[in-house]
Amino acid sequence: METKTLNGPLFAHMVEGGAARLNNNRVIVNELNVFPIPDGDTGDNMFMTIDSGYSAVADGADDALGLTSKQIARGMLLGARGNSGVILSRIFAGISQGFEGVEVADVKTFAKAMERGIAESYSAVQTPVEGTILTVYSDAVRYANSRVHEGTDFQAYFEDLLDELRASLDRTPTLLAVLKEAGVVDSGGAGLVYIAEGMQDALNGADFAPKAAGAEKKDDRTNLNSFTEDSVMEFGYCTEFLLRLQTLKVGELSAFDEKPLIDWLIANGDSVVAFRDGSILKAHVHTMTPEKILAHCHEYGEFLTLKIENMMLQHNETTVRNNYVSAAKPGKTIKPRKKFGIVAVAAGDGIRQTFLELGADAVVDGGQSMNPSAESFLEAFSEINAENILVYPNNSNIILTANQAAKLCENACVRVIPSKSIGECYAALSLLDTSSGDIDEIEASSIEIMQSVVTGTVSKACRNTERDGVMVKEGDYIGFSGGTIYSDSASAEEAALGLADALSADDFGILMLVCGKDSKPDEAQMIKEALEKAHRMTEVILLDGGQPIYEYIMILE
Repeated sequence: METKTLNGPLFAHMVEGGAARLNNNRVIVNELNVFPIPDGDTGDNMFMTIDSGYSAVADGADDALGLTSKQIARGMLLGARGNSGVILSRIFAGISQGFEGVEVADVKTFAKAMERGIAESYSAVQTPVEGTILTVYSDAVRYANSRVHEGTDFQAYFEDLLDELRASLDRTPTLLAVLKEAGVVDSGGAGLVYIAEGMQDALNGADFAPKAAGAEKKDDRTNLNSFTEDSVMEFGYCTEFLLRLQTLKVGELSAFDEKPLIDWLIANGDSVVAFRDGSILKAHVHTMTPEKILAHCHEYGEFLTLKIENMMLQHNETTVRNNYVSAAKPGKTIKPRKKFGIVAVAAGDGIRQTFLELGADAVVDGGQSMNPSAESFLEAFSEINAENILVYPNNSNIILTANQAAKLCENACVRVIPSKSIGECYAALSLLDTSSGDIDEIEASSIEIMQSVVTGTVSKACRNTERDGVMVKEGDYIGFSGGTIYSDSASAEEAALGLADALSADDFGILMLVCGKDSKPDEAQMIKEALEKAHRMTEVILLDGGQPIYEYIMILE
């Protein structure tokens, strides 16, 4: 389906779709909210804003695009809530200005109107911050507009728009440190993505349930116990109002300059978003003294609407979570910035899961027969998002690559712990303590712990040979450790028993027998029982490692 022109009813339907899609995802948007403060209401505020716009035309949109868009923009002005909601209303106000006098728009006209939305939204924010909804919208519009040509239809335009909306949103943590620290993308930008997706749904012919955008009201009940008599006010009050300028107070409206009033708001508050629309001044400001803000603004007119909220109540009830799925890497989300991160190398699902349970943040695939690349390590470092990263290569052939990746990493202090076996890594992770916060101390402790562990392996010989005084036959099971062969037998059990004796298993409290992907469950259980009988003072633990090459890995500690 190709849509070449846009009229009033279709635009209204697209706004309805945007509101419906956002409504279905506003909890996700709420939980992303950490900027400018973590108050957890961006999704609700943006929804109420766009829903107010759609409600203005829900009973019947004018055929003329210009008239319909003006009604929607007016509705959003009156219903705008919160920082992102006010910015959203200005985006649609700018779009409406671009449609002034327009009956039906083609893609080029629509693109120009979208450009007006950039200018209008930036002008409403007194101190624009990049990495927010402003950046996401402007990046996407400029990208989509650059790809418009004579044959472009609205479906193609929205494909380009959404591609860049999602890509720009994924970049927001690189622009705002508070987002990177929390491990989230910008909440306002995420809300905008959902709105654009809903508008695309409408373009593609989707229908929405009656009054879909107005479904499920937010529970406005406030938990007063989240701010007690002993609480300390930290974030102040979110103060929003519509002020009708009065000629009795300001004189002739055409001669009134609102800039000094907005400058005063900036000097006496934070997160100021303010603009004038005819005789109405819309203002959003964070302040410790709302009474001072209101008293001053009252000198210019009368309040049409007024909202004051204690942001500590919102903050104390907010849980920051990133359930927004990254567009750049589907299925992956940005992790919160942490003090220490751990990367281990392993082959085998069982070993991988064990390392994760022991605290590893990422496990890179690799081992004796498949050495990971430096790029694989760098991807893991990026995914972890930590200030300090400990890397356990678990193979002597991988240490050099890990060190190379550590040198290439620019966003973290990376220390490569020279572990040469999964046994050393297992012991180090089991006893890892980062409470000191000292990376040098933690590194030294890991190396010391690894020295108390012995790792041996049982594997099939691939050829006849004589080594370390042991005659090895092709197809036999050999037991070896650190490059030294200690046992050879046609039986895996005998090879394991010979290896355990050579490694003085009686001197250790625990013997962990890690079973490879080619080992047989019955055989593994038999070897375990044989080891328990031969070394009665040593606890033998069986673990399904799933590793290739080595039928069994023996960890003694």
